Amino acid sequence: MKPYFGLARYDGNEPLFNLVEMSIISTLAGEPFHLHAEGLRGTGKTTIMRASRELLPKIKRIAGCIYNCDPKAPICPIHRNMSPEEIAALGTEEIDMPFLEISHSAKVGTVAGSIDLAKITNADNPQAALLPGIIPQAHRGIIFVDEINRLADTSPEITDILLDVMGNKPGRLQIEEAGLPTVEITVQVSVWAASNPDEDPGPLEEVRRQLSDRFDMVVFMGRPTSEDMIVKMLEGSDRAKRVYLDPKAYEAKNEEFRKQIVEMAHSYRNTELPDFLRNFIARIYIKHNLESIRAIEAIQQGAVLYSTLKKHKQIMINDVIEMLPLALKHRVEGDTLLKIMHGLESRTSRDSILNIKDRRSAKPVKEREEAIFDGGARRLKDIGRQEIIATEKALNPKDA
Repeated sequence: MKPYFGLARYDGNEPLFNLVEMSIISTLAGEPFHLHAEGLRGTGKTTIMRASRELLPKIKRIAGCIYNCDPKAPICPIHRNMSPEEIAALGTEEIDMPFLEISHSAKVGTVAGSIDLAKITNADNPQAALLPGIIPQAHRGIIFVDEINRLADTSPEITDILLDVMGNKPGRLQIEEAGLPTVEITVQVSVWAASNPDEDPGPLEEVRRQLSDRFDMVVFMGRPTSEDMIVKMLEGSDRAKRVYLDPKAYEAKNEEFRKQIVEMAHSYRNTELPDFLRNFIARIYIKHNLESIRAIEAIQQGAVLYSTLKKHKQIMINDVIEMLPLALKHRVEGDTLLKIMHGLESRTSRDSILNIKDRRSAKPVKEREEAIFDGGARRLKDIGRQEIIATEKALNPKDA
């Protein structure tokens, strides 16, 4: 597999690179961020996602804990009732952030957990114990599912497990085995998935709409449209012309990016969306009768992460707009999405989504606004989107 930083980037796949890096930042910061990449076969969806494991930073866990318990917030049945002093006595260790995959041949016990046969068949000391599955072992890391639409069609039991894990942040997992008490644990894991909507059984939102809604962002992989880019990609795959890949050079890039991820995760923890942008998102939700609260939560989380990734000095309206189609594509009809995006381009205060004035109470609102916006200041509703963006670029020339 090619190194992550050796993969060709173009307009069609740049959003997936951004989302993958944003999800790693968010996961390290303690907040899952679920991604779904759609596209035709051979467009590089799984290649990008699998190659990104090179970037994963270290996490600290209680020494030997297969559940990857954070020493400050243990969640597993073994450590969650221990005192800080008892946990300190166990010690800690650093491991790579988990990156595990769920295959289409996986069983419920493999994914959630099952009886530990090694312990129960121990002749000297037989005991009934639980062996955690893929999901609890991926706690504080990432789970990847290829062809998620086919898994949703053929494995409804595993799909139900994913629905619980992705339903909240953090999620929950209930493990049930005959002869053992039911175990419920909290899991903090980002789920990544890939699929080809043109292949059977079809797009995920048509196969299992509930699971589709659980993904914060969905990106469609586009084809490269530049001849120069195609030639560059072919040269990279031609054995006769392939440039020697120095593993040390790429590892240096990976290490540098890991350091940046740690810094960006810290920045993300301490950054909040400005109130006027939160109101902007709320206005979209109300005006267009959106159903899913998860959609606007994803837009908010994505805007903060995108701003953090691009190192903007402050979160801008463009950061929100960048996330809108990714968060809404799988949740609204195509006509609705086009209407929303068209409304953002409108320059008139009457048609613009930025028009926060309630026409039913025009006079009282105007009086209140004029009392607040004095000294020559202008109201947000009177400023077109392009003018806002231009003002942001003027105030933040380095972010433009």
